[in-house]
Amino acid sequence: MVMAGGLGTRLKMGEKPMVRLLGRPLIGWVVSALRESALDRVFVATSPRSPGTAAWAEGEGLEVVETPGAGYVPDMISAVEGAGIEGPVLIVMADLPLLRGEILDEILEVYEGVPEPALSVHAPLEIYRRIGAIPDALFNYRGRLIVPAGVNVLLGSEIRAEQEDYHLILDRPEVAANVNSPEDLAICEAILRGELLI
Repeated sequence: MVMAGGLGTRLKMGEKPMVRLLGRPLIGWVVSALRESALDRVFVATSPRSPGTAAWAEGEGLEVVETPGAGYVPDMISAVEGAGIEGPVLIVMADLPLLRGEILDEILEVYEGVPEPALSVHAPLEIYRRIGAIPDALFNYRGRLIVPAGVNVLLGSEIRAEQEDYHLILDRPEVAANVNSPEDLAICEAILRGELLI
């Protein structure tokens, strides 16, 4: 489930999922990673604020789930229920253009081996320092500063409940580089062009 209903007010470039990075919309990079992975279905959660994203997703043959645009968590609940998903569902933000199918498969493999019903992906703070990005949120987890990456696995049947989650910390810039500002966009472009080594 790609969460793609945001307007991207900080980015100030229109619908955030449709912001171009090297000629492709941000969501296009994420969808490519999902298609490279072992996942069998891709849903795109849009809102009244992202009609261009919905049109793009439909043009790509993706399953679009319209949400009310009430905020990330309410829209995620609405999307999962609207898609009728009962089992595990990978939730990913549309602003993670460096994701790759192999990374998503690694996340899913870890999830299948843990007892918790949910999994949350985090990146260590040092990665953000390394690439010159500023994270939105920061947590101290067992003495280590980590940042939520915007990738989670949740149980669809329990989407309205708080689910105990396994914290997967990946030392991978690909999960750390999300686009919230023009500076973030420039960082991702530099990485993709090979001008910023990671």
